[in-house]
Amino acid sequence: MELRLLERVSVSHGIAHTRSLVSTARRSCRILRAQNLSGVLPPELVKLPKLQQIDLPRNYLNGTIPPEWGSTQLVNISLVGNRLSGSIPKELANITTLRMLNVEYNQLSGTVPPELGNQVGIERILLSSNYFTGQLPETFAKLTNLKDFRISDNQFTGKMPNFIGNWTQLEKLVIQASGLQGPIPSSISLLENLTDIRISDINGTEATFPPLSKMIKIRTLILRSCNIIGELPSYLGSMNMTNLKTLDLSFNKLTGQIPSSFEKLSKVNYIYLTGNFLNGPVPDWMLKKGEIIDLSYNNFTLRSLGQRSCQQRNVNLFGSSSLENNSNGVVTCLQGLHCSQNVYKLNINCGGREVTIGDSIYGSDQDTAGPSTFFQSKYNWVFSSTGYFLDDDKNVDDFLVTTASRPLNNPENSELYMSARLSPLSLTYYGYCLLKGSYNVKLHFAEIMFTNDRNFSSLGRRIFDVYIQGRLALKDFNIAEEAGGVGKAIIKNFSAVDVTTGTLEIRFYWAGKGTTGIPYRGIYGPLISAISVQPNFKPPEDRRKKPEGVVAGIVVSVVGLISLVLGVLCVLWWKGCIGYDTMDQDLKGLDLQTGSFTLRQIKAATNNFDAANKIGEGGFGPVYKGLLSDGTIIAVKQLSSKSKQGNHEFVNEIGMISALQHPNLVKLYGCCIEGNQLLLVYEFMENNSLARALFGPEECQLKLDWATRHKICVGLARGLAYLHEESRLKIVHRDIKATNVLDKDLNPKISDFGLAKLDDAEKTHMSTRVAGTYGYMAPEYAMKGHLTHKADVYSFGVVALEIVSGKSTTNFRPTEECLDLLDWAFVLRGKGNLMDLVDPRLGSEFNNEEVMRTINVALSCTNFSPALRPIMSSVLSILQGQSMIPESLKSSISYDELRHNSIQDHYQQSQYQNMVKSQNWSLSPDGPWTSSSTSNTDLYPINLDCLYWSNRE
Repeated sequence: MELRLLERVSVSHGIAHTRSLVSTARRSCRILRAQNLSGVLPPELVKLPKLQQIDLPRNYLNGTIPPEWGSTQLVNISLVGNRLSGSIPKELANITTLRMLNVEYNQLSGTVPPELGNQVGIERILLSSNYFTGQLPETFAKLTNLKDFRISDNQFTGKMPNFIGNWTQLEKLVIQASGLQGPIPSSISLLENLTDIRISDINGTEATFPPLSKMIKIRTLILRSCNIIGELPSYLGSMNMTNLKTLDLSFNKLTGQIPSSFEKLSKVNYIYLTGNFLNGPVPDWMLKKGEIIDLSYNNFTLRSLGQRSCQQRNVNLFGSSSLENNSNGVVTCLQGLHCSQNVYKLNINCGGREVTIGDSIYGSDQDTAGPSTFFQSKYNWVFSSTGYFLDDDKNVDDFLVTTASRPLNNPENSELYMSARLSPLSLTYYGYCLLKGSYNVKLHFAEIMFTNDRNFSSLGRRIFDVYIQGRLALKDFNIAEEAGGVGKAIIKNFSAVDVTTGTLEIRFYWAGKGTTGIPYRGIYGPLISAISVQPNFKPPEDRRKKPEGVVAGIVVSVVGLISLVLGVLCVLWWKGCIGYDTMDQDLKGLDLQTGSFTLRQIKAATNNFDAANKIGEGGFGPVYKGLLSDGTIIAVKQLSSKSKQGNHEFVNEIGMISALQHPNLVKLYGCCIEGNQLLLVYEFMENNSLARALFGPEECQLKLDWATRHKICVGLARGLAYLHEESRLKIVHRDIKATNVLDKDLNPKISDFGLAKLDDAEKTHMSTRVAGTYGYMAPEYAMKGHLTHKADVYSFGVVALEIVSGKSTTNFRPTEECLDLLDWAFVLRGKGNLMDLVDPRLGSEFNNEEVMRTINVALSCTNFSPALRPIMSSVLSILQGQSMIPESLKSSISYDELRHNSIQDHYQQSQYQNMVKSQNWSLSPDGPWTSSSTSNTDLYPINLDCLYWSNRE
């Protein structure tokens, strides 16, 4: 269908004229809002010299912003809610007529061009929910006509600039989780026209309350998690601030009493003071006349037993005070509860009705809640919810959400994922009367508010943090990303949570990240589907049931038997000992974590295996690109029974990858068995591989900026941490390298599980046949066959150096004295020149601190001694800037010894390579490869025409 984008076009002297390309609701205009328009932004709009407005919000447009638009006379540009990438072209600064630039909720990256600071007439700059980096340009000090400035949910660096005091016309300032550090500059006091200020989740030094006494027009004042210390300023209760409707000062370090002047705030709609150190009595006016108020988690003094409740009217008092001699760990307002008996488990169907799953009853959790709510269930748990949804399009706060769709990947427990509880800010579940001991906590999630299709409703990003017993358990958690898509279930397991005082606290917190306006405004914040808490100890014996240990043993035995049977069936079928009917019947009886496809579906998806859809030839057979009826693009590997390559690796991979679900692992959608062929259906990786993107043929390389490289590094670390520490099956991959594939958003996906091994925690190492890729293998594994998860850590370190340098470890030798990339890194470290490792293609546009952190952690990972290498969860924490490299992990041997070890390692691996050649193993440009069934060279072969990838859209 032809899309007519122009409101009104006239032709004069051969030139087309239009005033707006808009999406307003006026009858004379074409409606372009939320129309799911796809494609790219047309540079040809420069041929419309009278064009003043481009308004294309909430569509599915991709590509970059055309720099050619810089020669137009545009007044307003609104591209909010698309999937645009790249950077903001500096050429836009040439549009002298520009008054608004809105690119919120996209995938833009890079630094903000300083040239935009020359647009002194611009009034609105909205950049929230992208991946912008670097500091705010100093030239922005000249933007004295700004009225609206929003930069939340980005990766900026540096302190909040003092020059914001120049923006004296500013009416709205939104800086939440922007990456900028505090303190809030004192120059903010000059912004007397502000009506809406939202600053949250800024790190940096502590500071007292900023001077805001002259902001008499203020309606919304949010200074949340800003490291503010000291007492509440009495001027907030001044008669001058008569317009104030929302006051949120939660999660700071405020002390002292609530000023008496605050009584003048009795008609303010929302007051949030949760998570501070406020003391003294709770004012009576708050309890009797106040609107919605949250005082939870403070140190107030209780003046009467009547105040010892967790909620009075609309005032949340949960955890707001403490009693002397409170040694049992229960918050004050629950002191009156009597534990008739201690319990040892906890199951909650968050947002849903009571359901029975197996032998467990998940309690109902259907209270509608509200902006400041405490709720006590009939079981041994309560919850506290803080916050209301700002800018909600529906003007109704929904704290419960349901769906009619069952999760695609967990049909057995599907009812747990068809409802969920939401919170706009902070949601705390609190269990009590628990026996002391170690517990296994499972948090069940499924993203059910976004769509799983190719329209703007699928572009939302929900990001939040999870704390267990006061400790950060999940940082920047994204349900859909972790689960591998919208509508899919994901369980996060925490296996050793200590309960020492009979209480368990699980808190979900929105730290200002993610989109807040997709599919409509007011969609953000934590979402939880179910909570399960089970003991790691033997609970009191219940004679009515079999001991749980016996049940667990039976389950483990059955799972082991199923795995063995599956392996035997696959080998027998592969060797032609059993036919399709037997194999199909047996597969249907197994609980595989993958789907089943018919041959008709596969033929329809690949156009009957049309040669035009063939994207490669692997060791097991051809690979085709396909399109399922629901729009999912797939890669179909056609495995012929005539092939005798890698039976063991193939069976191993089916068993491994079918049991794993993680956003940084390549997904096996399912299989199809028909006659003498087996078809495996994988997710399609649009960007081929990291190796090709970084150091493939020049015409096939991708321009990866530092932010993207860092994201890839973090994603690989997250995937390995899952394999080593979080997965039910603890797995050593054995073949981590730069040929891990990249999806359309340049997210890394660990593939090639044909060589993977289960890690036996009872053994210090496994002795095994050496297999892997030269240049990435750890020395203890290459030389002695000793395998632990630290071998993967070593390989990750090499890949991280490749990401930083843009050079292949197998093909790079800078000098005769340096044997490879790793050896060169050691040489540069000895000379104090580690920054020479950085890829020259990055220029100067990178975060020095992140780069050095990545290099140093890579060198720690490649320590000659496995014991001195960090575990992957520590690597992930370091890469994300949450922790430093411990001294214990830094190498204790000298640079000369390190280099000697590196040379020795190279020599030993060279011998190993010669041995491999003598055994006629297959070799690739990356070194020896075994015949793993999802090798990147199988799914996306090295000789694939690069033009295909450049035209993949």
